[in-house]
Amino acid sequence: MSSIPTETDTQTKVQPEPYKPPRSRVWFKYLWDQYSVVFAFIVLVVFASILSDSFLSIANVTNVLRQISIIGVLAVGMTFVILLGGIDLSVGSVLALTGTVIMASQADYGMPVFTAIGLGLLAGALIGMVNGLMITYGKIAAFIVTLAMMTISRSLALYYADAGSISGTNMQYAAIGNGYLWQIPVPVIIFVIIVLIAYMLLERTTFGRHVYAVGGNVQAARLSAVPVYRVTILAYMICGLTAAVGAVIETSRLNSVSTSSSGMMYELDAIAAVIIGGASLAGGRGRVIGTLFGVLILGVLSNVMNLLNISPYIQGVVKGAIILAAVLLQKRG
Repeated sequence: MSSIPTETDTQTKVQPEPYKPPRSRVWFKYLWDQYSVVFAFIVLVVFASILSDSFLSIANVTNVLRQISIIGVLAVGMTFVILLGGIDLSVGSVLALTGTVIMASQADYGMPVFTAIGLGLLAGALIGMVNGLMITYGKIAAFIVTLAMMTISRSLALYYADAGSISGTNMQYAAIGNGYLWQIPVPVIIFVIIVLIAYMLLERTTFGRHVYAVGGNVQAARLSAVPVYRVTILAYMICGLTAAVGAVIETSRLNSVSTSSSGMMYELDAIAAVIIGGASLAGGRGRVIGTLFGVLILGVLSNVMNLLNISPYIQGVVKGAIILAAVLLQKRG
């Protein structure tokens, strides 16, 4: 037979207060979530400067920044589609195809530089639009669509040039990839401009908020009247457009395009940079600033290994290990 609780019993059974972690731990978690990639970059730079005396020389730093500019531009575009929970495996081949369009427009059809660049950018955006249309209205997985586009783009470039190269003679075009502005290489300036534009798009516009909403929960975004299809198509168009910008940088540096090797495996480096920068492959999480530092980490890592004469055949092991570590840290977070 149960007894009625007395006033004294009620007073003694006080509910325990929920556990509150120390403020220092909360701050550390916040800093780690927001800036872990920055800390990793700083640690890497410190180690690199200790391991090699020439690492911090102006010539070497300039060289690193110039080298990462192409992958950096591609990675910025890749950030948009990964934030959606998608992926684009075609950016390397799109770079080769749009580079072919740009060089062929100049060398074979005598078009002015800016017209040729405009055609290349238009081609990149159109390829991205086709990817987006097939993913949204075609209901085909992004992996399959962009894998098919990768082979189609490469094949078209190889067919046009008989698997060879197309060279130009216009030194005005070559100045884009080899020139300097205020002692800064032009490709680096282009990369910074692309990062700033992407940052403004994602952080300061309705379109950016829609990208995060679709990547976070596509059904909830649809119920909230977010134009899911339009956002997806635009994101893939931006990815294709940045691949074309990468083509401008690469082909202008060499004043030629090699249809068999240009852009080869660039998509993997671009995806790796985005993941290292803290973006989630599931979508909805990631920032352009994180991608910027992801690109810097990959560039510094490659540079240090080259300075230390580490075999290029083993450098992929280090990069792969870092990608795995980044994903593991994301899961723990």
